[in-house]
Amino acid sequence: MAKQRDYYEVLGVSRSASKDEIRKSYRRLAREFHPDINKADDAEDRFKEINEAYEVLGDDEQRQVYDRFGHAGVNGQSNGGGRAQDPFGFGGGGSPFGDIFETFFGGSSRGRGRRAPSRGADLETSMEIDFEEAVFGVDREIEIQRLEECDDCGGSGARDGSEPATCPECNGAGETRRVQQTLLGQFMTAAPCNRCSGQGTVISNPCFTCQGTGRMRKNRSLVVSVPAGIDGESTLRLSGQGEQMPNGVPGNLFVRIRVRPHEFFKRDGQNILLDVPANIAQAILGTEIEVPTVDGTVMMDVPAGTQPGQQFRLRGKGVPDVRTGVRGDQIVTMRVVMPTELTSRQRELFEELAESLNEPDLRETHRRGFLDRIKDALGV
Repeated sequence: MAKQRDYYEVLGVSRSASKDEIRKSYRRLAREFHPDINKADDAEDRFKEINEAYEVLGDDEQRQVYDRFGHAGVNGQSNGGGRAQDPFGFGGGGSPFGDIFETFFGGSSRGRGRRAPSRGADLETSMEIDFEEAVFGVDREIEIQRLEECDDCGGSGARDGSEPATCPECNGAGETRRVQQTLLGQFMTAAPCNRCSGQGTVISNPCFTCQGTGRMRKNRSLVVSVPAGIDGESTLRLSGQGEQMPNGVPGNLFVRIRVRPHEFFKRDGQNILLDVPANIAQAILGTEIEVPTVDGTVMMDVPAGTQPGQQFRLRGKGVPDVRTGVRGDQIVTMRVVMPTELTSRQRELFEELAESLNEPDLRETHRRGFLDRIKDALGV
């Protein structure tokens, strides 16, 4: 088993450090090694170690026990006191009846003891981008308003030159305890202190700016990097960009993405759909036409005898996969536009053409249609 590091060493403070110095060092290290912010392999382990150290050194009673007995005292292995021994002999795992006690008595049978660091609230906003920006990605600046640490009091909530006082109700423990007499014997329950809301301190001389809350509302400009290929139903998470809590870790910011509809293009998964008009002569004789894509205009061959609704595929002109970057295709559907008004000369030409063409065979048309469907299914 790896040897536990000295808690003072973990927080980078001396053994004579004040409670305020310990709190400030913890707050700085917790932000630095929070797993949502720090992507190093050992960040999560360091974050847990920092929290464990602060839970002991930030509590006057547990700090005294630790100074006297070291890790053995706060881990419940010392005969000298501090933390109560497990009456059921289950060691660090605690009693298996804990959930039952919590249900009936509103708290744990072992008491909370260590308070987890508070976490700031998550925020949510939305951002609208163009169709092309969703395809290729974009960096956009947004404005948000959030609660941050007060500039004047540094998050303590106390006026400059003063310090928060130890809560007289809980004596700085942040919780109140009481003994419950049950059929199974006496059990101690704990609940957050009503007077200090679990902080362990009260503000007798509050900061003018934040009124003792330790936080103030600020406007911030943030750059959101939208990945290429994102769709209109996505939400991006900006870790650690939510609201902050004194002595805690910040929440996250969630950005909902909305994509403006395009005038011509439509999206179907990784493919882009486009309807292209052609007159009857172009469809019959074949031609080369300009086709718009998100990359610019390209030339596309329309073979002679193109049918209305016939589709053509432009490889690699679609939307990139947001994970792999591989692009889909652009599917071009031909819409043959029939003339509604003809000049006398055009009518003569069509009449001559009609006389030279055979009547279509209904059976042949159905047979060819069936074969075409088979070819489409086989990808031929």
